[in-house]
Amino acid sequence: MNDVEKLVDATYMDNTLWQWTVAASIAVGVFLVLLLIRRTIRSRYQKMAATPETEFLELPLKVASRTTVLTVVVTSLFVGAQWLTLPPAVNKALLTLFTIAVFWQIGLWATIAVVAALERKRQVSDPASASSMGIIDFLARATIWSFVLLLTLDNLGIQIKPLLAGLGIGGIAVALAAQNILGDLFASLSITLDRPFVVGDSLQVDDFNGTVEYIGVKSTRLRSLNGEQIIMPNANLISSRVRNNSRMNTRRVVISIGVDQQTPVEKLQEIPGKLRELIESHQPIRFDRSHFVKIGASSFDFEAVYVVLTSDYAKHLDILQDINLRLVEWLNNERIVLSTPQRMYYVEHQPGVQTTLEKHEPTSRDG
Repeated sequence: MNDVEKLVDATYMDNTLWQWTVAASIAVGVFLVLLLIRRTIRSRYQKMAATPETEFLELPLKVASRTTVLTVVVTSLFVGAQWLTLPPAVNKALLTLFTIAVFWQIGLWATIAVVAALERKRQVSDPASASSMGIIDFLARATIWSFVLLLTLDNLGIQIKPLLAGLGIGGIAVALAAQNILGDLFASLSITLDRPFVVGDSLQVDDFNGTVEYIGVKSTRLRSLNGEQIIMPNANLISSRVRNNSRMNTRRVVISIGVDQQTPVEKLQEIPGKLRELIESHQPIRFDRSHFVKIGASSFDFEAVYVVLTSDYAKHLDILQDINLRLVEWLNNERIVLSTPQRMYYVEHQPGVQTTLEKHEPTSRDG
């Protein structure tokens, strides 16, 4: 009995065996409780994630379910150690370890929250904005873990103020050396936030035409009409005049024809009405005008304008083709001749050679 009492009353690092037993029991109990809570949260989240509807608590549960086992272990040890009398250096080391573990766990939670929020935004908005969301994801991750790293260094006793000052001076030097890269980076951020175009849009940039395949941190890739890939720096792309053909809601079309000046006046009066009739026979179209607009040098010029109420280029060409074919058919039936430019040929007079002058007149039909 005396041996048991001596064993119980014996001290180890200024704590009795009973105190060590109580501290270990509390640490194990906290560990098991935290693991149970973690498992319950994960199970609840998996049930919510299996349903197509997005519930209010789904995002918080997803974030909480990513609690690491290392964080649980460090937290349990820190709580259990509060029941012991430990040297100041050990207490400080445990506090530092617990604080760093909490910082990294918060960084992980923040990253999961940002990724989940961006994923939800990507699903709600245009799926073609995946590359843009990727840029925001990259910048958010870099910001979160930069703060976590600085806080970790500060808790390890490293003076971060001189480090920040050095990084500031070095950042200026790096910014000057890599200003083109940084320009492309900020341009990509501008594209992401302003969204002048997204993946899948058809763009015309200066002399280039193509479809957006990828929007990266430094460059944007287009697939041209001929099949080759065009890689354009984001800074150059933003500074250019970009035409987004995919956002074209309507298309204005002008039809111009010139008829022979021998055409009778009564036939000329019929042409504007016929053009309007041909145009209005198609849908979806909004007729604008049809007029005899000009008396040219060798022709009477007519002009008709209409608006195609769709961005479908093939549909626009189908309508224009049908109008042109029916117009040519009507002109043939009415014996109205389209004007052709008059060409004059001159031969320079030379001694002993007869000067000739040839005049080429527009071809006219019989009658």
